[in-house]
Amino acid sequence: MAIRYGCFFSYAHGRHELMQRFKNALADALRCYLEPHFDNEDELFIDTEQLGGGDDLDHKIARAMCESVCMILIYTPKYEAHAYTRREHAAMRLLEAERAGWYPLPGHLIIPVIMTRHPDSLPPQITDSTFYVDFSHFTMATSDLKSNPDFLPDIEKMVSRIATHYHYQKNTRRPATTATNSCSPMSHPNGARRRASPSRKNEERHGPG
Repeated sequence: MAIRYGCFFSYAHGRHELMQRFKNALADALRCYLEPHFDNEDELFIDTEQLGGGDDLDHKIARAMCESVCMILIYTPKYEAHAYTRREHAAMRLLEAERAGWYPLPGHLIIPVIMTRHPDSLPPQITDSTFYVDFSHFTMATSDLKSNPDFLPDIEKMVSRIATHYHYQKNTRRPATTATNSCSPMSHPNGARRRASPSRKNEERHGPG
């Protein structure tokens, strides 16, 4: 499957401004610095931008993950509370295992970005990672991430990791067929397939709140 996106954004939706602002600020910064590395691919896949009313969520999200170089995991404590975000994480782990047979991975395909720390401890999917960035000092008063010296070094590290994987994947001859379950349409936890509507898209995917 051809590459269409640099990164798949995996995150729990928020109703209020802080979570929305963080996601948008991070997306703007990554787009800005990833663009020179890519040919015609989109820098990011973000569900609220690419999915529309009536879309088959399971199929389109599964396909977007398979067409993405990496995953950006925006970690907040509520990320762990949603079955769908946990499934996205598991699916990308399957993709990583598959792609490890294509080329020598220079690092994991999942890049955790900590927006809010858990009051007790970070989960294993963060602490077990060889690379993650801590943006938990982001507030509503934080200036533009694209030009903020407190965040730029980590933005540059993320871009470097994504670009490295991108060039490997673009230049690697892939097996003629791959049969990973990670590219199969992801179903709702109760087994029912889901179709989005504009008013329920976020709630169905990540639950209320």
